[in-house]
Amino acid sequence: MSKDRLEAFSDGVLAIIITIMVLELAVPHEPNLAALLPLLPTFLSYMLSFVFLGIYWNNHHHLLQAIEYVDGRVLWANLHLLFWLSLIPFVTAWMGENNFAAWPVAVYGIILVLAAIAYFILTRALIALHGRDSVLAHAVGRDFKGKVSVVIYLVAIPLAFVNAWLAGGLYVLVAVLWLVPDRRIEQRLPH
Repeated sequence: MSKDRLEAFSDGVLAIIITIMVLELAVPHEPNLAALLPLLPTFLSYMLSFVFLGIYWNNHHHLLQAIEYVDGRVLWANLHLLFWLSLIPFVTAWMGENNFAAWPVAVYGIILVLAAIAYFILTRALIALHGRDSVLAHAVGRDFKGKVSVVIYLVAIPLAFVNAWLAGGLYVLVAVLWLVPDRRIEQRLPH
């Protein structure tokens, strides 16, 4: 099967997820800057989630550039990833509305872990389809950044019950790790 429909569908779903998140931002009823202060936690959680979704979109794009076709297993693995990403607007709003309370911050981390696992499964399904000698398999390698990210999430989740802001700081750390684009795939593709 061609990868085009999977790519178009995924792009559309991610665009909708981001749109849902921005619609959750409440507009203040007063025309002054002070009216924005109570919205700061919601805006910060939106900003973090927007960055994570951008990271997933960017890396998903690179994955699909390194492959030629998909099969049913890849389609389901991709839907699995999109499912977890589609929950990000919910946990983003919950975390922001509750000023980064322990449970919302912990559940946010759980969703991030499950999305990371789903991305790993998608990558493995693509490698299984294209072979261990494929461009993608060589580019992904051991996926050190992916594994470190999951470990950081797993530390942050229980930490949320001790200090939710520190847990949030670990989520920011993972985002910073991934903000530098992952060039492994890009370097292996013909220009």
